[in-house]
Amino acid sequence: MIKKEKLSRNFLTFAEKECKGSSLLYEHLSIKIASDNHLLAICSKARKGQPVPNLLFAAIHYLLLKGKEHSLREYYPSIVPHAKSYKESFQFFKDFCLTYQIEVESILKTKLVQTNEVRRCAYLYPVFCTIYEMAKKPLALIEIGTSAGLQLLWDKYSYSYGTNIIYGNKNSKLHLSTEVKGANTPILHLMPPPISTRIGLDINTVDLNDEEEELWLKALIWTEHTDRMLMFEEAANYMKKASVRLVDGDGISLLPKCVNSIPKESVICIFHTHVANQIPLEKKKVLLQTVEAIGKERDVFHIYNNIQDKYLHLDYYLNGIESCHMIAETDGHGRWFQWFENGRR
Repeated sequence: MIKKEKLSRNFLTFAEKECKGSSLLYEHLSIKIASDNHLLAICSKARKGQPVPNLLFAAIHYLLLKGKEHSLREYYPSIVPHAKSYKESFQFFKDFCLTYQIEVESILKTKLVQTNEVRRCAYLYPVFCTIYEMAKKPLALIEIGTSAGLQLLWDKYSYSYGTNIIYGNKNSKLHLSTEVKGANTPILHLMPPPISTRIGLDINTVDLNDEEEELWLKALIWTEHTDRMLMFEEAANYMKKASVRLVDGDGISLLPKCVNSIPKESVICIFHTHVANQIPLEKKKVLLQTVEAIGKERDVFHIYNNIQDKYLHLDYYLNGIESCHMIAETDGHGRWFQWFENGRR
């Protein structure tokens, strides 16, 4: 079981670092939960290694989306058209958790936080453009912690960065816009680089043709974020028609075998966003060592955050020579990013 003191700190940090300016409801509830022993006791049943605040809020959202009748639904914009103010929500939230405690605890014990934040593709797009300029080869994508694989289809979407110029797939039904902060401009190709391979690795890959699994991914989206829900649904439509290889298993262990299946005519791009925070320290070291071993044999690019710090990194091995760059600061939901000068901070 997770200690209540640690859980309390987690919820306060979640309120301050994640929710402030993004979700008034979850910020308010997180602060209240942090000092409520009954709710912390429920949260202590959560699966080890999972971000508990995200998991709890997704569990409640999931049950509401499934149709559980309770006054709490009146505070969820994703459930009702005119939600009530968050200020009086906690008593109903706590009552819901206690009323459906068995189901809530079951979800905490069995489900994983596997958010497919599609708008993160808006900052991945310039990264892959940068890689293509360097490698001049089709990109072979391997995503660790892929969930349903929606980020593997980043070349299927269109993008804008504060101007009228549209990048990527101009005919896409999914358009992603984001703010570029600061004075530095990333490399942006009008057309996406060519993709040769799409492989997604996850302990538990998500099948969007399964209604229950799709509903869980919707539940992970915060209730006020209707734009995120719409983006997810549009991206899910692309995924249901796409040819993507999703593999269940430990992504780090599977990397060498996946790399060996990729022809030398393609350049390997290993990437993961907001996944490494769920990877233990020793496994993070193994991941970096695995990429290094791959880099001794062939060119490889590694895009990631949350290993050494929160920033977006682009490390690569070209002709066996390592180069490491901290390239951007990014918003967790992809609403903005700041590109560092020359791709370095």
